[in-house]
Amino acid sequence: MAHPGAHHTKGRPPRVGDHPVFRRVLLAVVLFFVLLLIVAPLVVIAVEAFSRGVGYFAKTIGEPDTRHAILLTVLTALVAVPVNTAFGVAAAWAITKFDFTGKRLLTVIIELPFSVSPIVAGVAYLFVYGLQGLFGPALQSAEIKILFALPGIVLASMFVTAPFVARELIPLMQAQGRDLEEAATSLGASGWRTFFSVTLPNIKWALLYGVVLCNSRVMGEFGAVSVVSGNIRGQTNTLPLHIELLYHDYNATGAFAAASILALLAIVTLVAKVLLERQGAGRARRPATLAGLDAVPPETRP
Repeated sequence: MAHPGAHHTKGRPPRVGDHPVFRRVLLAVVLFFVLLLIVAPLVVIAVEAFSRGVGYFAKTIGEPDTRHAILLTVLTALVAVPVNTAFGVAAAWAITKFDFTGKRLLTVIIELPFSVSPIVAGVAYLFVYGLQGLFGPALQSAEIKILFALPGIVLASMFVTAPFVARELIPLMQAQGRDLEEAATSLGASGWRTFFSVTLPNIKWALLYGVVLCNSRVMGEFGAVSVVSGNIRGQTNTLPLHIELLYHDYNATGAFAAASILALLAIVTLVAKVLLERQGAGRARRPATLAGLDAVPPETRP
């Protein structure tokens, strides 16, 4: 009588999904949902955006309100992404390189924007910076306008995207430990020299990955920005808000034309994500070194 496991390859036990029929059915289900939920909407956006020709598409994109929405979106990203990048690096450095009371609480707070609805965040900003809010009277007396202006849009965008960079860096820096930084310090390197020569080269791919995701979310944010911006046409409308206005104006083709810019951004982000993942995975598997500190003068070393 044959052994029960004799028919398995090299005596290995069967794995879930080993049967060819199961694999094909599973792949067909996945492809069906990918085509239905991801590919089909992108195709519809592209087709509808150019349904009246390239000339109408260019005219729609060139309209003053659309150009202002694009510029406002880009400006918001140019402010929010660098600030959140600096915050993410600082937070990851503090959490992974130092021991202090409240470290776990700080980690939870950094993750908080993922648990709070963007609209709730926008309403919270109204109660903090609005005329009837906590700082509203003081801001009004100082003639500083936060809400329904660029500062409010940037603050709301920063809130919803605050965790992206830190979330990518913290697990990596925890796995790397503190040995390299401590060794660099013992060789006489300053804090900044240690960061740029040791820490940054070891986290650069995760850092770029987090920046790409942060930028994509900033440009596509709708909920929080819709609350704090006031939806003022041609003044405080970012591109997602402008798309909604065009659609409500029964200008579906114009809405799709503007939406195609965000769709293109999503594709570029996806390509950048894949390239960064390949770069990170394709690096030579060698232990990290202190090669960047070779230029430290010997007399500064203990």
